[in-house]
Amino acid sequence: MENTGAANRIRGYDVGQVTINDQVYTATTVVTPDQLWAGWGPEQPAGLTVSHLEDLLELQPEVVIIGTGQRQHFPPRELMVRAVRAGIGIETMSTEAACRTYNVLIAENRRVVAALFMIE
Repeated sequence: MENTGAANRIRGYDVGQVTINDQVYTATTVVTPDQLWAGWGPEQPAGLTVSHLEDLLELQPEVVIIGTGQRQHFPPRELMVRAVRAGIGIETMSTEAACRTYNVLIAENRRVVAALFMIE
């Protein structure tokens, strides 16, 4: 049984879209249990910068999940270093895996931020 309360929950994903609660998003989206940023950041993971990561760190998460589309892509090294220095876990994975992981973590009442790039 899931206990996500009123938290934002990812209901589905497919090529070019992610469904959060009852809304479909078609551009890079950031989701936390209580916030949604549609159209955030670059369209592709290769465009991520430390500045983008700073936006996410301002939300004071325990962990940042980056869903990088159909396949896992690793972000630039400086992003990983910045997250480690802030004491924040950062994980990159396919967007499908990121959606599933996000839902598991919110069910555990974890402070998670997911940045989701669309599946190509």
